[in-house]
Amino acid sequence: MPLILLIEDNHDIAAIVGEHLEHSGYEVDFAADGITGLHLAVTQEFDVIILDLMLPGMDGLDICRKLRGEAGKDTPILMLTARDTLEDKVSGLDAGADDYLVKPFEIEELDARLRAMLRRAGGDVATEVLRVDDLEVDTGTLEVRRLGQRISLTPIGLRLLISLMRASPKVLSRRTLEREVWGDIAPDSDALRSHLYNLRKAIDKPFDQALLQNVPGMGYRLARPDDV
Repeated sequence: MPLILLIEDNHDIAAIVGEHLEHSGYEVDFAADGITGLHLAVTQEFDVIILDLMLPGMDGLDICRKLRGEAGKDTPILMLTARDTLEDKVSGLDAGADDYLVKPFEIEELDARLRAMLRRAGGDVATEVLRVDDLEVDTGTLEVRRLGQRISLTPIGLRLLISLMRASPKVLSRRTLEREVWGDIAPDSDALRSHLYNLRKAIDKPFDQALLQNVPGMGYRLARPDDV
């Protein structure tokens, strides 16, 4: 039974969502403020965290940053927000959230996004070590290293990287990458761009040679410059 952590200070929303999830076969733990939510997320293992953006004590962005940075947690995070501007959505993804829902939302969409996140978190069946130049990914341990240096990625960043490495040096279209990560639940157009931006910062920025390339009008590829 998947274990979900719901961090939400609106008692009505928490009650509706929590009751629905329990009736749908999930086990649910609750927190009504950011500090309690962060403590639970760090000290216990959850399959997915549903995280409100605006919380007392500590907001959702700070919780994401602390989980991804200080705690090194890669638990999938679905952020709930009443803010629907591009800047707010990109900020959430940059902080480490994997997906987001804008309030008010339909409970059926929450269900669908949870199912997609759980499928993605299931990982790859076959274990292999993928290599492109000096970058490698172990699909069994999910460790990413470049020049021997370990790199931390979010679950979506990791799935994008694995897809690009398996296709290398071929170009993958935006739609192909979106389908690999989100399935048939199409994200906002900016979600993929934000995740690829963060992926590039992690695997390329600290190093001399860039591997992740944007091919205008076609998509993206991961390759050494001399393979292009």
